[in-house]
Amino acid sequence: MLTKRIIPCLDIKDGRTVKGTNFVDLRDAGDPVELGALYAKEGADELVFLDITATVEKRKTLSELVNRIAHHVNIPFTVGGGISSVDDVSVLLQNGADKISVNTAAFKRPELIVELEKEFGSQCVVLAIDTRQEEDGEWYVYLNGGRTKTDMKCLDWAKKGVDNGAGEILLTSMNHDGTKQGFALDITRTLATQLPVPVIASGGGGTMDHFIDAFEKGMADAALAASIFHFKEIAIPDLKAYLKDKNIEVRV
Repeated sequence: MLTKRIIPCLDIKDGRTVKGTNFVDLRDAGDPVELGALYAKEGADELVFLDITATVEKRKTLSELVNRIAHHVNIPFTVGGGISSVDDVSVLLQNGADKISVNTAAFKRPELIVELEKEFGSQCVVLAIDTRQEEDGEWYVYLNGGRTKTDMKCLDWAKKGVDNGAGEILLTSMNHDGTKQGFALDITRTLATQLPVPVIASGGGGTMDHFIDAFEKGMADAALAASIFHFKEIAIPDLKAYLKDKNIEVRV
């Protein structure tokens, strides 16, 4: 049985880690390099760094930050935010990133995933999907950091992304983000059972039992969280010990 992964996520704005609720009301959570190094030391399996206000002008800043992170962590890390070309990815990988995450740019130009898979391999390409369940019960894809609704259903886009070469799905429920009320188990399970690639559950982790639910009920391959780690509400070693005690296979 494959081990389940615990992944802290660091949303980065102007070089600092921030955290919000339902994608708004951001507050400072510390230095991303220091936090990343701490999580690696504590036993995180991977890290995700998302530049949530990435622009072309900030590309150099982000690559410098990635370089600093690479010198302080010894576990795989994924970088996302404003990535829209093979060149963007080359710079980040050359500076030490292991994987990259694409979101809005890939939705607007799905061939981007094909190009990245061809150049770097599917194991390097994470398709991040921000999704919200609407009143009709359907889960729709949102773009631009959750600001723009599309008419595309989450599962349809996930399938297309995987067909194009994405090697992993990072699924964030906007309904659950920052609420600490638990992950979106139904849509997570739908993707996990219908796609041939790993699915990372994101949005809503607040207790250790929520992680068990993500793995057992949501059938996720990994669970990602932010504020509970940043603000020391749950320590990664404690979480992993709890999961192991509940017969969830994790690396300790």
